[in-house]
Amino acid sequence: MIHIRLPDGATRALDPASTAADLAASISPSLAKRTVAAVVDGKVSDLSAPLPDGAAVELMSRDDPRALELIRHDLAHVLAEAVQALWPGTKTAIGPAIEHGFYYDFERDTPFTPEDLPVIEKKMRQIIATKTPFTCEEWSREEARQHFEAAGEPYKLALLDAIPEGEAVKIYRQGDWLDLCRGPHMRSTGDAGSAFKLTRVAGAYWRGDSNNQMLSRIYGVAFADKAALDAHMTMMAEAEKRDHRRLGREMNLFHFEEVAPGSVFWHPKGWRLFQTLIGYMRDRQEEAGYVEVNSPDIMDRALWETSGHWQNYRQNMFLAKTEDDRDYALKPMNCPGHMLIYGQGTKSYRDLPLKIAEFGKVHRYEPSGALHGLLRVRSFTQDDAHIYCTPEQLTEECLKVNDLVLSIYRDFGFEDVRIKLSTRPENRIGSDESWDRSEDALRRALDQAGHPYTIFEGEGAFYGPKLEYVLRDAIGRDWQCGTLQVDFNLPERFGTTYVAPSGDKLVPVMLHRALFGSLERFTGILIEHHAGHLPLWLAPVQAVVATVTGAADDWANEVAGALKAAGLKIETDLRNEKIGYKVREHALQKIPVQIALGGREAEERTVTIRRHGTDKTQTVSLDEAVQALVAEAQPPGGRR
Repeated sequence: MIHIRLPDGATRALDPASTAADLAASISPSLAKRTVAAVVDGKVSDLSAPLPDGAAVELMSRDDPRALELIRHDLAHVLAEAVQALWPGTKTAIGPAIEHGFYYDFERDTPFTPEDLPVIEKKMRQIIATKTPFTCEEWSREEARQHFEAAGEPYKLALLDAIPEGEAVKIYRQGDWLDLCRGPHMRSTGDAGSAFKLTRVAGAYWRGDSNNQMLSRIYGVAFADKAALDAHMTMMAEAEKRDHRRLGREMNLFHFEEVAPGSVFWHPKGWRLFQTLIGYMRDRQEEAGYVEVNSPDIMDRALWETSGHWQNYRQNMFLAKTEDDRDYALKPMNCPGHMLIYGQGTKSYRDLPLKIAEFGKVHRYEPSGALHGLLRVRSFTQDDAHIYCTPEQLTEECLKVNDLVLSIYRDFGFEDVRIKLSTRPENRIGSDESWDRSEDALRRALDQAGHPYTIFEGEGAFYGPKLEYVLRDAIGRDWQCGTLQVDFNLPERFGTTYVAPSGDKLVPVMLHRALFGSLERFTGILIEHHAGHLPLWLAPVQAVVATVTGAADDWANEVAGALKAAGLKIETDLRNEKIGYKVREHALQKIPVQIALGGREAEERTVTIRRHGTDKTQTVSLDEAVQALVAEAQPPGGRR
């Protein structure tokens, strides 16, 4: 007999080679009917896998949140079977579960089109309706190789070669169709359910390498039930309406060109919005004791070797070799330049904490397929800062950064903020002792702040652990923005010191800190969060003064002049067009306030105000309008 431990602490004796399905059946028929997978010693497992003696086993139902990844993985297999049934000869690559759903990559002479999706989806539902069992088989490498060679599946052969020696080769079969897969899966195709939808097709290079074959990728979304799927599809429809790329065109903010992939061409209105963000952040940083600097965009290889970027980050850097045979790199981060600025002159403990900030343009190589408007670019501006402090000041400075970043997000309308603590990755510099101190400092700061957080093992930067601040927007999407990293390593590598009270030269602790993160990305998030309806203080054009008749032109110019003199961002529209046409055009550009002036307003020296998104108007004196709009246009906290 083998003995299994249950979550309530009880033990159960079973025959040798019993499975989790046998365990569920031994407890009750209703439990066996509900159970789709098991958690064995903390790892999700098939119901059909034999249980080891002494294992801790938890039985999982389909409505368990952990089963959602299984649902999505099962659907990826169903998708691949459906495609090969409809188009025999299609080659399969990989098909993982991802956030909100799944995808599968295929090689086909004719790429898939959106018109193919309803046909594939119908076939998938037919496969699900058969409730064909998933079965796991272990094959020898040679047996698997012979099968996939005969089937003409080169990508499966490449995946087979990537399986480490000594690891089992698993084949998951659903009827006559099979796939190379680590698993696990649920009981049958029927467990995948009907709450899914194929959403789009895209190109994707094999293994993400542009030197490899371009494959055709089919994406789908999937949830445990129809209500969750419907909610997600509603959110997706709303997200499409809020897409910053479309709104950027309509509002005339920016565009992109193939001559500079992943780099933004800012138009006057967009650049004004961008500078408003910088001005806001500059004020907040000055209040918090930061000093602003600027460092070169391109620096010699030797600097990046000292910092460790050349060894650990070179694949993400833009490199250049000059006529005098020197290697340079466009900076992917500002920190090495700040190390050189700190190193000018002797620093005392009385000078610490020293907070150096820069709105630095950085350049990082991203695969072309990953680029996405302002949200994923190759060239961007960071509101970057580095805090040099003593070990005794470390926790207090982490707390100050935490309070500052949460305050800033509230000013922009983000109240729901999650914090991730990412710990040491496998590829890192520095001793385990320095990593222990860094991670402990961040934990202590969060614990003292009383803010909940989630630990993500192994996701820190190569030089230090980090906090990641994740914002939830108006339609429930999460965006990772600000970061805070503790670094004992870079100051040591650069020989950076300060003079302690004892007279000894000690190495300071360095905090890497970004609050917006990428200003380009934060701008895109803001546009989508507000659906383009930016609050008055952020709007690149706060009001447009439009005439109903040419007789009001002089009054319109006087009104616009008074508003501009008060510091407001104003445009005028004196075109010989109907006012309804003008209203619709400026509404499309999401201008918060429209001021319409006709003969009556010119005669009475009044203005008629219409707010974006409403048909209601209000007629007031010019002085009242100026006073009200100036008050509304103040940034949060009255900062200018």
